[in-house]
Amino acid sequence: MNQKDQKQAFKIYLYLGALFITSLVVSNLIFQKFFYWQPFGDITIFGAPLFEISVGILPYPITFLITDLISEIFGQKKANQVVTAGIFASFFSMGIIFLANAAPAIPTSPIDDETFTTVFGLSPLGVLASMLAYLFAQYIDITIYHFWKKVTKGRMLWLRNNFSTFTSQFVDTVTVVGLLCIFEVLPWDKFYGLVISGFLFKIFIAFIDTPFLYLFVYLLRTRFNLKIGEEIQLD
Repeated sequence: MNQKDQKQAFKIYLYLGALFITSLVVSNLIFQKFFYWQPFGDITIFGAPLFEISVGILPYPITFLITDLISEIFGQKKANQVVTAGIFASFFSMGIIFLANAAPAIPTSPIDDETFTTVFGLSPLGVLASMLAYLFAQYIDITIYHFWKKVTKGRMLWLRNNFSTFTSQFVDTVTVVGLLCIFEVLPWDKFYGLVISGFLFKIFIAFIDTPFLYLFVYLLRTRFNLKIGEEIQLD
C-alpha cells in the first residue's frame, strides 16, 4: 500500500473511531429516558411490556457494527484500541458531569440545580454500570469475531458478525440491567422484562446492520484492493 492509501486508510479508521466514541458517550448520557416500541402489538414478558427500552439503546448497537467493521478491515488490535479509547472517553464524560452537577447554578440560570440533577444526576452510576457491561461485551465481541474469522478463513462474514454480536449483546444487556438494579437506579421487578426486551431489540438491530457491514466491507476492500481476510496494517 502506497503512502497516500495509508493516509486515507488511517483517516477512515479515525472517523470510525470518532463515530464509535460519540455513539457510546451519547448512549450513556441519554439512557434515563425509556420508551415503548410496539411493532408486534401489546406483548408483556415477566410483567414488563415487550420492547420497553431505554433510548440509550438506540446508538449503542452502532458501536458493535463499527468494531466489527474495524476488526474486519484493520484487525483485532485496532478494534481493541478503539474500545479502550471509548472507555476513557466515557469515564472522562462521567467526571465532567460530576463536576457540572456539583457546581451551584446561579439564580438566572435557564436550568436550575434540581432540573440538572434530575436529568444528569444518575448518569455517573449509569455510566459505571454501562462501562462494566461494555468492557465485557466489546472485548467478547472482538474475540469471538476473530475466532470465527480464523475458522472460516475470512469467509462467511454474516456468521461472525451475528454470532459475535448475539453473544456480546446478551452479556452486555444482562450486566448493565443487573448493575442498574444493584445500584437502585432501576427496580428489580423490571430486570427480566428489560433484559429480554433489550436483548431482542439488539438482535433485531444486529440482523438489520448485517447488510450495512457487507456494504462497507465491500467498499473498503474495493478501495484498497484487499483480498478476503486481508487486513490493513496501520502500524
